[in-house]
Amino acid sequence: MFQLIELRNNVGIRPSLFKLEQTRAIKEVLNAKLANKVLYPHGLCIALHDIVQIGESFSFPGDAGTYTSVLFRYIVFRPFEEEVIIGKVRRSSPDGVWVTLGFFEDVFIPETYLQSPHRFDPEENCWVWEYTDGLETHNLYMDEREEIRFRVVKIEFNDVAKGSNTAAADSEELLPMKIIGTISEPGLGLLSWWKEDNI
Repeated sequence: MFQLIELRNNVGIRPSLFKLEQTRAIKEVLNAKLANKVLYPHGLCIALHDIVQIGESFSFPGDAGTYTSVLFRYIVFRPFEEEVIIGKVRRSSPDGVWVTLGFFEDVFIPETYLQSPHRFDPEENCWVWEYTDGLETHNLYMDEREEIRFRVVKIEFNDVAKGSNTAAADSEELLPMKIIGTISEPGLGLLSWWKEDNI
């Protein structure tokens, strides 16, 4: 789910940070630049792990800041395809279900990847798995904030800066990174579905 990547960047340090020790100033600049941002094709940047190498610093005429080549390692969030993850139902729409992991909100389970047979209840604004045990049918609702286990199908990246004609699954919002998941397999879906004697 979390990976450690190695990057090199020319880190610009403004005069306001000159009072700090160089390593600390570099850490502050890197975290301000990368933390909680999607870096293609690596994933969502979480935090700086360590600094591997600091090169020589240089400056440009007319620029009061300094620039330093830095080799560093950063923790990023990018789950593997087929990885099974637990999150919480954030909201539902006729197109599918959005899931939150707490620190990452853009997990989408399309309608075609839900347990079958299923239907969307517009009054409750949620999906319902019409589970049958051979004797009767049980309506299992996917309520908001319920814990849900899903498998990662793929990860989609969009260059938000350049724009794209691709819209998010159920809105016009363009997401820099979106995880597509599935729950159409035994053991996947709401955790409450698979508790003993529940179904």
